Amino acid sequence: MNPRSSRTLRALAAAGLAAAVTVPTVHASSAGAAPTSDHRPQTHATLVIGHRGASGYRPEHTLASYELAARMGADYIEPDLVTTSDGVLVARHEPEIGRTTDVAAHPEFAARKTTKTLDDVATTGWFTEDFTLAELKTLRAKERIPAIRQENTLYDGRFEVPTFDEVLALRARLSRELHREIGVYPETKHPTYFRAQGKPLEGLLVAALQRAGLNRPNAPVYVQSFELDNLAALNASGGLRTRTVFLTSASGAPFADPRSYASLTSATGLALVRSVGVDGIGPNKNQVIPRAADGSLGVPGPLVTDAHRAGLTVHPYTFRAENTFLPTDYRVGTDPTAFGRAIDEQVAFLRAGVDGLFTDQADIGVVARDAFEAERGVRGDRDESGERKAA
Repeated sequence: MNPRSSRTLRALAAAGLAAAVTVPTVHASSAGAAPTSDHRPQTHATLVIGHRGASGYRPEHTLASYELAARMGADYIEPDLVTTSDGVLVARHEPEIGRTTDVAAHPEFAARKTTKTLDDVATTGWFTEDFTLAELKTLRAKERIPAIRQENTLYDGRFEVPTFDEVLALRARLSRELHREIGVYPETKHPTYFRAQGKPLEGLLVAALQRAGLNRPNAPVYVQSFELDNLAALNASGGLRTRTVFLTSASGAPFADPRSYASLTSATGLALVRSVGVDGIGPNKNQVIPRAADGSLGVPGPLVTDAHRAGLTVHPYTFRAENTFLPTDYRVGTDPTAFGRAIDEQVAFLRAGVDGLFTDQADIGVVARDAFEAERGVRGDRDESGERKAA
């Protein structure tokens, strides 16, 4: 058996056969179902967040990917949210869908291909806001990075583009089936871009959470954005009552914001972030432990300590198992698509004090988290919403 086949079988075994094949239809009407009394609260000291679901094993942002992540042990599933022309939130990494769906194979939509300015970058393709939900539902998802994740192309054409309501319904169903609370970690994608087109995301997001009974401070929800002003507005006047997380990059600045990510992740900047009601940061992992000049993993910087002093949790992104994404000293062999020492890398970040991990392979995140918690004896210090208990 070759290593890739072995990898896939291990993933299927971890998740169960039900998630290995097409996920059953999820009815949005069940999204607001009350949690059952046999749910076990999230009690791990660190969170495993299924980045776009289990995107290391299935095409990202599909119900199959989210379900697989939860069955592998993820505490949270993470949908990126964009909108349709008729005002429905759907899960896609970007509003442009040429790389993640089969839209190019649909001649009826050929004329929809266009060039738009997306956060000051000219982008050509097909955009969700130019399609109704009914039209998007005729498309099927495909693997975004097939050169690295060739195995995932096996599932190209099998899964729809899900609505946020469908993701919330899936979360509720899996919480019942798995007897533990599965959280949701939605991101508002390019909120300024959508607002400029008269299609703001914020009201749709809050309304969906409200319908699902999740717009409350202790809900298993984090709302995230790369735009700090977006989160500040949601907290101040947008009606959002859940926790929020400010995503940061190792370079650049939030769109249309004079403040750089570097300044906003300084000790002074982090205090400002906290002052507008934000509960945590989601930094690029290289902001937590930078790479050395040779690409190897360096030593932790002050970000985690500074964030904790400001009262912020820290959930870095994105942990991926393939060699091409790993520090040079954590790679195994020369195949860039082969898995390297991903468990060891994640344990190194957990030792640096982070509170959770965004990972494409939730099963690996669970193993790393369990190894770290066994090493430190720290399991069991979270409350029922997943927040770390006060000392």
